[in-house]
Amino acid sequence: SQSDNKKFFENLTGAGKAIAVLTSGGDAQGMNAAVRAVVRMGIYVGAKVYFIHEGYQGMVDGGDNIEEAKWESVSSMLQVGGTVIGSARCKEFRTHEGRLKAAHNLVRKGITNLCVIGGDGSLTGANLFREEWSGLLAELLEQGLIDEEATQIYSALHIVGMVGSIDNDFCGTDMTIGTDSALHRIIEVVDAIMTTAQSHQRTFVLEVMGRHCGYLALVSALACGADWVLIPEMPPEDGWEEKMCQKLCAKRAGMKRLNIIIVAEGAIDRNNQPITSDHVKDLVVRRLGFDTRVTILGHVQRGGTPSAFDRILASRMGVEAVLALLETTANTAACVVSLCGNQSVRLPLMECVQMTQEVQKAMDEKRFEEAVQLRGRSFENNLKTYKLLAHRKPESELPQSNFNVAVLNVGAPAAGMNAAVRSAVRVGISEGHKMFAVNDGFEGFYKGQIKEIKWADVGGWTGQGGSLLGTKRTLPAKHVGKIAEQMRKYNINALLVIGGFEAYLGIMELLAARGTYEELCVPMVMVPATVSNNVPGSDLSIGADTALNAITDTCDRIKQSASGTKRRVFIIETMGGYCGYLASVGGLAAGADAAYIYEEPFDIRDLQANVEHLTAKMKTSIQRGLILRNENSNENYTTDFIYQLYSEEGRGVFDCRKNVLGHMQQGGAPSPFDRNFGTKIAAKAMQWITKKLNESYRQGVGRVFANTEDSACLLGMRRRAMVFQPVVQLKDETDFVHRIPKEQWWLKLRPLMKILAKYKTSYDVSDSGQLEHVVLNRPKASEATAAI
Repeated sequence: SQSDNKKFFENLTGAGKAIAVLTSGGDAQGMNAAVRAVVRMGIYVGAKVYFIHEGYQGMVDGGDNIEEAKWESVSSMLQVGGTVIGSARCKEFRTHEGRLKAAHNLVRKGITNLCVIGGDGSLTGANLFREEWSGLLAELLEQGLIDEEATQIYSALHIVGMVGSIDNDFCGTDMTIGTDSALHRIIEVVDAIMTTAQSHQRTFVLEVMGRHCGYLALVSALACGADWVLIPEMPPEDGWEEKMCQKLCAKRAGMKRLNIIIVAEGAIDRNNQPITSDHVKDLVVRRLGFDTRVTILGHVQRGGTPSAFDRILASRMGVEAVLALLETTANTAACVVSLCGNQSVRLPLMECVQMTQEVQKAMDEKRFEEAVQLRGRSFENNLKTYKLLAHRKPESELPQSNFNVAVLNVGAPAAGMNAAVRSAVRVGISEGHKMFAVNDGFEGFYKGQIKEIKWADVGGWTGQGGSLLGTKRTLPAKHVGKIAEQMRKYNINALLVIGGFEAYLGIMELLAARGTYEELCVPMVMVPATVSNNVPGSDLSIGADTALNAITDTCDRIKQSASGTKRRVFIIETMGGYCGYLASVGGLAAGADAAYIYEEPFDIRDLQANVEHLTAKMKTSIQRGLILRNENSNENYTTDFIYQLYSEEGRGVFDCRKNVLGHMQQGGAPSPFDRNFGTKIAAKAMQWITKKLNESYRQGVGRVFANTEDSACLLGMRRRAMVFQPVVQLKDETDFVHRIPKEQWWLKLRPLMKILAKYKTSYDVSDSGQLEHVVLNRPKASEATAAI
């Protein structure tokens, strides 16, 4: 009976409907991915889909600007930045006459469904258009431009919005399309500038975009460990100049050869006066005499290819937008589709716009605390974490806890591990603990490779790939006695383990040994870090985003090579153990034709169907194919087998090449997402450790004793929240033989990949479609620290 309350989109049809898609306002990377998803999903459900070129201007001008889109029209557009169908700022659409022309052009083509991809201005315009629609039709009828029948058939206009803006300045959405890619550009530049600043002992002032929103500045400051950041939502206290210069001085005295200051282009002081990057530079030169340079990033941030995150976000939202349009009735309010945590949601468009305008109002009226709250929880968390990590309190102000906490990396290296270690060490020190670093995982632990690690030791770690502490796959069970001995020797009162599946097994083994060794009765927490993303209890792991970007970049190059030679199919093997996350989500981001994974069994008939599908594809204008295969998807259908099968079956139609991506998926500088995810999740884990240490400290004995299930946890991201889960409780959720969770959320993204590659498939849309409301969180003081 379970299928009764499930909703499948096969029952939704677009037959007889016409959907138009336009991009408007400033461009953002990932807009093309959204356009592609709308076009293909629209065609898939049987609707007619139209491009409107040059945004609202094209709608007003009509003619060739409104053209029907075909399946092949959106091929090869996933990896292109900006927007292929053009965007323009349109003054005419703001006038009544302009909107009348636009309405006439839409009715001519029979379009009553609009999908608008743009910023808050574009979406507000769309909503006004929708509200005026029946009035506009009445006018057209009066002028004799349309007949009575047309006003009946096209009586209502439906609108769904997607937010495309690199500033991430729209309330109600965690991430807007383009933000992650813009962060990629900023981080690439900062990483490059750091090397030259290091050589010359320079100070760099970087100006990033964000006229009214400091998100890019704040997150890039977090991701590169900048010394100072200036944003419009949180102007610095009066007298900040003195404070900033003191800090820069202290950094230099501490052997640091460079300083980085990040300024949002809209930065202001407490009196709403602008703070420019030149002003900051003059200040540093005048007061400190440091060699200082200004770099204005400008439009570089809007350019370049979209990151894997933006492609997946835009593809998910494009498909969701079409579903929303199919389900609207004449009286549903216009909505925006968006992501909250890891979940697609629909929100009333005007509620989001009003809240976005509230922020500006609060800033104009100098209610800055409120402006930060209105921006939403993700912005607020970023600000709190930045303040926690960037500003070191003097020794005298630190609490004295007398606790020792050890940090170690376990398993294979994953990009972002070092950001997590840096964050844990600094938060631990600010909470008054003594922090110890363990080299080479549990192996180093039992050998006694343990030393105290100080605030300055982790400077500059955020941008480093791999694992600076060193990491090993060794499990602790065989050496548990020696580990207990080391814990006694160094008086370790809590453990933070950052790693993959081995870290999870390791914590379970230590937990099992608590009965024998009292030293192990201390709070332990694990933070998931593995490119495979195969740890139970968490939707995402540190390192997976960087690996996805490595896969996507490679696939882009390979597709380009295949487009040149024509009629070529590439078979690419990805990592992941038995977990098909990288192959599936990488396939969605790279626009693959198929992805073979262990979780979704396949047989020779599926392989044959895929070959036939590719043969048919080669007859169209898209003459190339891309197949991903997870390394352990099937022990007999190996990459070589599939390559040979495709080569034989495709003889005369296409030829094949194969490529094993291997360890390049583990390396490289961490992506902005992994740096920030690592930083925030480790800070939260440290705060939990402090809380547990205080709870489990036994006054009488004068030591920590924690023996309950909930004192050994895994901190994971689940749907919309970060949750601490006792590892014991995760046992039932784990397939230990294949080292994967039994339930994996991303399996529901697989139908998307198939739909976008033109396969007929079943797609469960039960958890989309509820319209939610924008909630304003006004945190109480006690919750402030818990929010990170």
